[in-house]
Amino acid sequence: MPITTDALRAKLLTAFPDADLDVHDTTGGGDHFAARVVTAAFAGRGLIDRHRLVYAALGDSMRADIHALTLTTQTPEERRGKTP
Repeated sequence: MPITTDALRAKLLTAFPDADLDVHDTTGGGDHFAARVVTAAFAGRGLIDRHRLVYAALGDSMRADIHALTLTTQTPEERRGKTP
């Protein structure tokens, strides 16, 4: 059964209550997603550790519902320092 972007957002907000999230279903099929997660919880962590935190937050959905997930992970400071 496909998972919704709202369900993914809810799981991520449970783990990262301060997060600014942008979650998209990239194919419309409910199993390929792209997510931008901006949270202070990533401060001092490398890319792999950040991704592991997100995968842990999504739990069983990573094994059952999500086939592909493209992640952008940033701290609020990193986001502010980016130029469009």
